[in-house]
Amino acid sequence: MSHDYALSHSAPLERDARLVSGDAKVAPGEIAIAVVIGRTSEFFDFFVYGIASVLVFPQLLFPEFDPLTATLYSFAIFSLAFIARPIGSVIFMQIDRLHGRGVKLTIALFLLGGSTAAMSFLPGYAQIGFFAAGMLAFLRICQGLALAGAWDGLASLLALNAPQRRRGWYAMMPQLGAPLGFLLAAGLFAFFVSNLSNEDFLDWGWRYPFFVAFAINVVALFARLRLVATDEFTALLERRELKPTPVWQMFRNEGGNVLIGAFAALGSFALFHLVTIFPLSWVTLFTGRSAREFLLTEMAGAVVCLLAIIASGVIADRIGRRTLLGICAVLIGLFSFAAPFLLAGGAISEAGFIVLGFALLGLSHGQASGAVTSNFSTQYRYTGAALTSDMSWLFGAAFAPLVALGLSAKFGLAFVGLYLLSGAVCSGVSLLINRRMLDIRD
Repeated sequence: MSHDYALSHSAPLERDARLVSGDAKVAPGEIAIAVVIGRTSEFFDFFVYGIASVLVFPQLLFPEFDPLTATLYSFAIFSLAFIARPIGSVIFMQIDRLHGRGVKLTIALFLLGGSTAAMSFLPGYAQIGFFAAGMLAFLRICQGLALAGAWDGLASLLALNAPQRRRGWYAMMPQLGAPLGFLLAAGLFAFFVSNLSNEDFLDWGWRYPFFVAFAINVVALFARLRLVATDEFTALLERRELKPTPVWQMFRNEGGNVLIGAFAALGSFALFHLVTIFPLSWVTLFTGRSAREFLLTEMAGAVVCLLAIIASGVIADRIGRRTLLGICAVLIGLFSFAAPFLLAGGAISEAGFIVLGFALLGLSHGQASGAVTSNFSTQYRYTGAALTSDMSWLFGAAFAPLVALGLSAKFGLAFVGLYLLSGAVCSGVSLLINRRMLDIRD
């Protein structure tokens, strides 16, 4: 299908975006702002669900089981979005090729916001039995499909147009969405947990953050369409050849780069859930500490993460992105030995686990996205970067809360450290393989 045909299908969306934005040209700062807004909205949806999978869904959907088993079932549903993401990329890449990026982005973000908002009306086990869990699983799969479709190429465009010596600085900007999204989600839940009785919270209080997600996604949609609608953005995409290609074709020619990229960031993505979702479940199930208190501790950790992400941009521009990722893999490996002792050492030690973990997460996650994207030829870079992101989340983060909670409950917290160490080792090996490939290529 021709490029003109795709543009004609996106035209109504682009006209609406132009009414909001005018004919302003695209500046690097505007790209950065749009990327941060878009990523913040995605991570807000992500963490709203993640926190609810600990505080709400076990009691709402699985009251017939003990709290641990109910939480494990909840985490199993949590993983479905990550399994669906690669499938979503295949679907939405085809929509992009046939109907244009504006149509694809609009469908994806409305599906994402709509699925999250629909969860706010979810009935519980008391109303419809286990059909409620089935409804949640379906909506969770829709979230995963939509997250794949929300890939818009803005982050890659931002990095490719950055000055050579400031690539690390521009690469960290999209990652700011993670701590910002967590702060918004955790803040809302902390407010409702603090000000409502447990009965009111489980009845209606938890639903409000899910409903808010739809409004946030509408704002993010127009922030992105404002750029997608401009002629300059289209020209930049074409000049950089950031256009979708058939997924099977990309895998046939450069599938190895997807695996290297996915495993290069495995330690960071494993750490991602081990300092956000898993410790909330462990603390509320086994220590008796209040969810409100621990959410506030995690919010402080998210601020540390935000600062560490910014620092990663400065450091990466001095020593190189891959070098920083390698150092972070070593540090995460060392942290994996201390993590079990910190989590089992009481409130102060738990706070230390959160602060150190979020600091390492910021340094590593700040440069984890697209660190080896340059390995792809320009023809496959757009599709390759999208699939690399999908696989990183699938291999590194999808099952982390489920595995960590299951292992720690049965065998002890030491196995959580072992799980994290395996991710750090995979990252180190992948980076070494990538370096050797670059040496051979040179």
